[in-house]
Amino acid sequence: MGHSDLDPAVHQRRPWNAGQNVGAKRPLKPRDIWAIRFYLDEHNRLRDRALFDLAIDSKLRGCDLVKLRIGDVVSGALIRNRATVIQQKTGRPVQFEIMTEARRSLDNWLQRRGGTTVDFVFPSRIDYMGHLSTRQYARLVDEWVTTVGLNSREYGTHSMRRTKASLIYKATGNLRAVQILLGHTNIENTVRYLGVDVDDALTLSERTDI
Repeated sequence: MGHSDLDPAVHQRRPWNAGQNVGAKRPLKPRDIWAIRFYLDEHNRLRDRALFDLAIDSKLRGCDLVKLRIGDVVSGALIRNRATVIQQKTGRPVQFEIMTEARRSLDNWLQRRGGTTVDFVFPSRIDYMGHLSTRQYARLVDEWVTTVGLNSREYGTHSMRRTKASLIYKATGNLRAVQILLGHTNIENTVRYLGVDVDDALTLSERTDI
C-alpha cells in the first residue's frame, strides 16, 4: 500500500540510497588498470583477466559483455581485431576493437576454457551452458577495484564501460567518436555519460590558439 507524504512514518524512514553513491561511477585511470591486471596475473585468474581486458576494450554494457559468444571474438583460430554485437538496450549494432592485451588474455582463457563458437565466452559457474550473470560480473568488479585500494562505492560495471571512452575523449575531445564507440543514439546522452561540463569545454577551447 502507498503512503501519504503527510504521514509521519514517511519522514522517519531511512532513504533507500542513504550512504550510497548513486551517481555516475568513476572511470579507471591507467595506473588502476595496470594494478588490476597485475593482481589478476599474480593470482593466475585467466578468466577474470580476459573479462577485465575485454570489458575495457569493448566498452559494452554488462548485459552485452556477459552474453558474448566465442564466435563473436574468434575468427578461425585467431582472436579478432574487431568485433560487432547487437546491443540489448538499443537493438543497434556496435563495433569495438580488441587490442593486444585483450587478445592475449582472451587467447589464454579460451585455450583453457575450450568450447565451440556458439558457446559463451564466460560461462556460468552454475549452468555451464549459460553465461556469467551480470550480478556476478558486478561482484567481480567490486573485488577488482577493492584489491587495488579503490572505494568500491565509487566504481562499478559502468566504470569498465566509461574508462576507455573517457580516455579517448580527454585525448581527442571528439564527442562524436565516443558516441559511436559507446553506441549511443543521441550525442546528448554521451555528454551526460562522460560528465562533460563547461570547464571541459573551455579547456578544449584553450588548446586552440588562433
